[in-house]
Amino acid sequence: MRRILRKFSIDASRPNPGWLTLLLLLSVLVPSACLVWFMNLAVRNEGAAMRQHLMDAYRENLAVAQNRTDAFWSDATRNIPTNSLFAPALFAAAIRAGVADSVVILDSRGEVVYPVSAAPQEGGADSSAARALQAQMRSLMESGKKREAIALATNSLVVPRFAGAVDAQGRLIVPNAELLALEVGGDSGGLRDRLSVTVLDYDSPMASPQRRFLMRRLLQLFPSQAPFPTLAAEDLAADYLELKPANILSVKAGKMLLLYRTETLQRRMREVLGTNLTLLPPGTDPGSYLLAISAGTNLPGWQIAPAVNDRQLFDAAAEAQIASYVWIGILALGAVAVLALVSVRLIRRQAAAAQLRNDLVANVTHELKTPLSSMRLLVDTLLNSFVLHEETARQYLQLIASENLRLSRVIDNFLAFSRMERNKQAFDFNETAPKTIVDNAAAAVRERFNTPECRFETQVAANLPPIRADAGAIVTALVNLLDNASKYSGDRKEITLRAGATNGHVTFAVADNGIGLAPRETKRIFRRFYQVNQRLARTGGGCGLGLSIVQFIVTAHHGTVRVESEPGRGSIFTISIPAVARETTL
Repeated sequence: MRRILRKFSIDASRPNPGWLTLLLLLSVLVPSACLVWFMNLAVRNEGAAMRQHLMDAYRENLAVAQNRTDAFWSDATRNIPTNSLFAPALFAAAIRAGVADSVVILDSRGEVVYPVSAAPQEGGADSSAARALQAQMRSLMESGKKREAIALATNSLVVPRFAGAVDAQGRLIVPNAELLALEVGGDSGGLRDRLSVTVLDYDSPMASPQRRFLMRRLLQLFPSQAPFPTLAAEDLAADYLELKPANILSVKAGKMLLLYRTETLQRRMREVLGTNLTLLPPGTDPGSYLLAISAGTNLPGWQIAPAVNDRQLFDAAAEAQIASYVWIGILALGAVAVLALVSVRLIRRQAAAAQLRNDLVANVTHELKTPLSSMRLLVDTLLNSFVLHEETARQYLQLIASENLRLSRVIDNFLAFSRMERNKQAFDFNETAPKTIVDNAAAAVRERFNTPECRFETQVAANLPPIRADAGAIVTALVNLLDNASKYSGDRKEITLRAGATNGHVTFAVADNGIGLAPRETKRIFRRFYQVNQRLARTGGGCGLGLSIVQFIVTAHHGTVRVESEPGRGSIFTISIPAVARETTL
């Protein structure tokens, strides 16, 4: 632990940006991972909570619906006097009341009493006499005496005493005789209407098969005949008793077995349950529904469930809520990521600034120590000389003055940088001739550039417009550019200071034949403390503030500074300052 604390105490004195960045990323990633985990948990819990909430809301509704379905069957036959009606009459009353698609009438033992295959057998003289007349009618038909046969059927048989007479198969004799008369002689004397009334008379003991046969035969003989309202129910009941088809559902209600086609039952249940609930047939998988319960004791295997559109509404609501959580999480993660990136950039920038300041301290030490050491050496030499030659003394004094000037430039740059940092730099703007600025800048460096290995010249265009500027500040900027040109040029220096005008601006350009710059360096050289070549900077001097001071001064004058350079082909730094507009006279 002490070793770790010692390491951190050492690192605190010289912070490592890599470790700081890693710690920042960890401090961001760990909460972000927790946020994602909690968000995922919240999404799942939200879906389950909404599902449970909806199920609780529907469970009570489903219980009420189950009670309604149980009550529906007893209410369906409540207004029909089931105990006082003859079985066929009870069948007709139920069908006319619309309680079901068809019904089957049961006795107290649960045996089917209607529809049945034959009417109850009745003996006696009436049935025997009617059967004799029926046999006589058939003989007349076979002998071709159709008119006599029709007269026998419409006159002799149609009397009250033969109304209940049945043949050996339990069929009523009179309706069959009337149908034969219609088939042979056509409708006469209202025979069709009388037979239609007979087949619809459910107070008579006519067997269901005979009734259905007569109805269909009448419809065949007379296509314009109105449909019989009970024929479809008769056929459905017969099919159910014979075949038990899967699409017919039976529900027991007292003495009746109510028969429903599947589509009819579902339509009826929709009326009972409403649009928010649906009836599921046996065999339907309820897993795709929120909740399902039994449809009641009368519908075994059937279930009641919320309608599909409610499930879709639930899914839409859940997805909307989940989407809101997801977006909140994404925005939170995005904000954290942006803040992390900004923090990383700030840390890196602060680390870079700290590194540059460390380099600045080293550069300042070098820049101040070198001229001071030179001056001290020269002064000690002069003091220790017993005989001072005037020429040697002058030469030493010139070197001391040069080193003093160099020291003054370094101090001036640091003072200018300090004022820039504190926004305390003040400029005295006045109209100034560009030639004056060029001459002052050239005078400031001419003594240092007046050497055999350096060729320095100035070029000033004629009739340049004046500029509104702080002349001393612009001279300082040009001197910094000239110093850079000298420092980064080789043994043979060729430096030119030019002034010209273009597009309403006065330009000052410093050209050299130095080492030049790579394209990527041209965007960085105006940063504070930045130096292209640390080794060359150590050799030539400098602390990386000159060009940043130039840009600060030029920007304060509403101008621009740019550089054109190629490695090995020198550089051209150009300052552009707005010219003072001249009034034109007509």
